[in-house]
Amino acid sequence: MMRLNCMLLSSVMTLAIAGATFAGDRLTVTSWGGAYTKSQEEAFFKPFAKETGTKVLQDEWDGSTAKLKGMVETGQVTWDVVDVEPSHALQGCDEGWLETIDYSKLGGKDAFIDGAAMDCAVATIVFGTIYAYDAAKFPNGGPTTMADLFDTAKFPGPRALRKSPKTTLEFALIADGVKPAEVYDVLGTPEGVDRAFKKLDTIKKDVKVWWTAGAQPPQLLADGEVVMTTAWNGRIYDAVKNSGKNFKIVWDGQGMDFNLWAEPKGSKNKELADKFVAFTVNPDVMAQQSKYISYGPTLKAAIAKVPADILVDLPTAPENTKTAFVVSSEFWADHDEELTERFNKWLAQ
Repeated sequence: MMRLNCMLLSSVMTLAIAGATFAGDRLTVTSWGGAYTKSQEEAFFKPFAKETGTKVLQDEWDGSTAKLKGMVETGQVTWDVVDVEPSHALQGCDEGWLETIDYSKLGGKDAFIDGAAMDCAVATIVFGTIYAYDAAKFPNGGPTTMADLFDTAKFPGPRALRKSPKTTLEFALIADGVKPAEVYDVLGTPEGVDRAFKKLDTIKKDVKVWWTAGAQPPQLLADGEVVMTTAWNGRIYDAVKNSGKNFKIVWDGQGMDFNLWAEPKGSKNKELADKFVAFTVNPDVMAQQSKYISYGPTLKAAIAKVPADILVDLPTAPENTKTAFVVSSEFWADHDEELTERFNKWLAQ
């Protein structure tokens, strides 16, 4: 039955992009650059161009909404599809500068994992905020749970944590015994916030570095400055695969987050943009991106198509999601300012 459903979903996606060839047409897709955009180029841009005859142009942005909003407000939209974060998707929907996604053309919202199908953006990849450690520092066995990150008696040595309340507070609560599925119920109360900071108090003196850039965690481990650190899974995977580092990821309590396709209102190529998004949200196509970067697909049917030797290192591998939570963009949209203020004051104490 699952195979039949996957075949039907794949057929829906194929039909969504079938029809007229768009030879000579151009589509501008804006993303973040680096290895991530390279993975999109190999998995999405080149195959779409080959299938439709479309010339796919690339641009980059830094996540600042000013340029994107300005394009829409002035009617000078030059980006057709933009890779965004959940906060952009929420803001763009609320303020009206992103198109609403028609999921009836994408197999329905239920085809995606929880949190991936937002009203004004559709997620294509999942990345995980995890913690990792230098295996050489723990020859008798390393940490395995989120609680171990906070257990400096059993696993001594300096830590590094992200200089942000986002995921840091969630990790603290999970380490203190809160079930991942209930973390926002708890964090949404004053008592829950107090509990998270109280748990952070227990390792504050052991946090040598509060990192602010994704490149820092693997470098801190490599330099021996810390024995374990929170990080984005792709950075640790890259250090292991391409630099031969003996780092291990602990998936327990990972925070799953997304990057998503969105379409600015006012694009002159909306029909083509819709076809591009539908093309990428095809299980067979989406499953290809994980060959180039260690991020997981958002379509349930695509996860099943990732080779087992690749899937094991992805945030969406069944084994890696048993105790995961989806980072709530809604929660952080509502509470980011107040919790960041408290977090910064706590750091300064």
